[in-house]
Amino acid sequence: MLYLVRMDVKIPHDLPADVAAEIKAREKAYSQQLQHEGRWPHIWRVVGEYANYSVFDVASNDELHELLQGLPLFPYMDIQVTPLARHPSAIA
Repeated sequence: MLYLVRMDVKIPHDLPADVAAEIKAREKAYSQQLQHEGRWPHIWRVVGEYANYSVFDVASNDELHELLQGLPLFPYMDIQVTPLARHPSAIA
Protein backbone atom coordinates (compact mmCIF):
# COMPACT_ATOMS: atom_id res chain seq x y z
CA MET A 1 0.00 0.00 0.00
CA LEU A 2 1.25 3.47 -0.85
CA TYR A 3 0.91 6.46 1.43
CA LEU A 4 1.76 10.12 0.92
CA VAL A 5 3.00 11.52 4.23
CA ARG A 6 3.70 15.15 5.06
CA MET A 7 5.93 15.66 8.08
CA ASP A 8 6.36 19.10 9.66
CA VAL A 9 9.13 19.20 12.24
CA LYS A 10 8.86 21.57 15.20
CA ILE A 11 11.87 21.14 17.46
CA PRO A 12 11.49 23.24 20.62
CA HIS A 13 13.77 26.27 20.70
CA ASP A 14 14.90 25.40 24.23
CA LEU A 15 16.08 21.89 23.30
CA PRO A 16 19.88 21.86 23.75
CA ALA A 17 21.73 21.91 20.42
CA ASP A 18 23.69 18.75 21.20
CA VAL A 19 20.50 16.84 22.01
CA ALA A 20 18.85 18.06 18.79
CA ALA A 21 21.93 17.06 16.77
CA GLU A 22 21.91 13.56 18.26
CA ILE A 23 18.19 13.11 17.50
CA LYS A 24 18.71 14.33 13.91
CA ALA A 25 21.59 11.87 13.43
CA ARG A 26 19.42 8.97 14.62
CA GLU A 27 16.58 10.20 12.39
CA LYS A 28 18.85 10.21 9.33
CA ALA A 29 20.13 6.68 10.01
CA TYR A 30 16.60 5.34 10.60
CA SER A 31 15.16 6.99 7.48
CA GLN A 32 18.01 5.78 5.31
CA GLN A 33 17.56 2.23 6.63
CA LEU A 34 13.88 2.35 5.63
CA GLN A 35 14.84 3.76 2.21
CA HIS A 36 17.31 0.93 1.63
CA GLU A 37 14.60 -1.57 2.60
CA GLY A 38 12.24 -0.04 0.01
CA ARG A 39 9.61 0.93 2.57
CA TRP A 40 10.39 4.67 2.16
CA PRO A 41 10.98 4.98 -1.59
CA HIS A 42 10.62 8.77 -1.92
CA ILE A 43 11.37 11.79 0.24
CA TRP A 44 11.24 15.43 -0.86
CA ARG A 45 12.04 18.55 1.12
CA VAL A 46 9.46 21.34 1.18
CA VAL A 47 11.36 24.45 0.10
CA GLY A 48 11.66 27.04 2.86
CA GLU A 49 10.18 24.83 5.57
CA TYR A 50 11.42 22.19 7.99
CA ALA A 51 9.07 19.69 6.36
CA ASN A 52 8.97 16.92 3.81
CA TYR A 53 6.63 14.95 1.62
CA SER A 54 7.38 11.25 1.57
CA VAL A 55 5.94 8.17 -0.07
CA PHE A 56 5.88 5.00 2.01
CA ASP A 57 5.29 1.56 0.52
CA VAL A 58 4.16 -0.73 3.34
CA ALA A 59 1.76 -3.63 3.85
CA SER A 60 -0.74 -1.97 6.20
CA ASN A 61 -1.89 1.05 8.17
CA ASP A 62 -0.44 -0.58 11.27
CA GLU A 63 3.00 -0.98 9.67
CA LEU A 64 3.04 2.67 8.62
CA HIS A 65 1.99 3.74 12.11
CA GLU A 66 4.79 1.68 13.64
CA LEU A 67 7.40 3.15 11.27
CA LEU A 68 6.27 6.71 11.90
CA GLN A 69 6.26 6.23 15.68
CA GLY A 70 9.81 4.88 15.38
CA LEU A 71 11.09 8.17 13.94
CA PRO A 72 13.35 9.81 16.53
CA LEU A 73 11.80 13.19 15.61
CA PHE A 74 8.24 11.80 15.96
CA PRO A 75 7.56 13.67 19.24
CA TYR A 76 8.35 16.94 17.43
CA MET A 77 6.30 16.32 14.26
CA ASP A 78 2.89 17.13 12.90
CA ILE A 79 2.11 14.32 10.44
CA GLN A 80 -0.58 14.07 7.76
CA VAL A 81 -1.16 10.72 6.04
CA THR A 82 -2.97 10.24 2.73
CA PRO A 83 -3.54 6.69 1.44
CA LEU A 84 -2.92 6.44 -2.32
CA ALA A 85 -4.56 4.27 -4.97
CA ARG A 86 -3.53 3.80 -8.59
CA HIS A 87 -5.27 6.31 -10.87
CA PRO A 88 -7.16 4.70 -13.77
CA SER A 89 -5.56 7.12 -16.26
CA ALA A 90 -1.98 6.34 -15.15
CA ILE A 91 0.16 4.81 -17.91
CA ALA A 92 2.64 3.19 -15.54
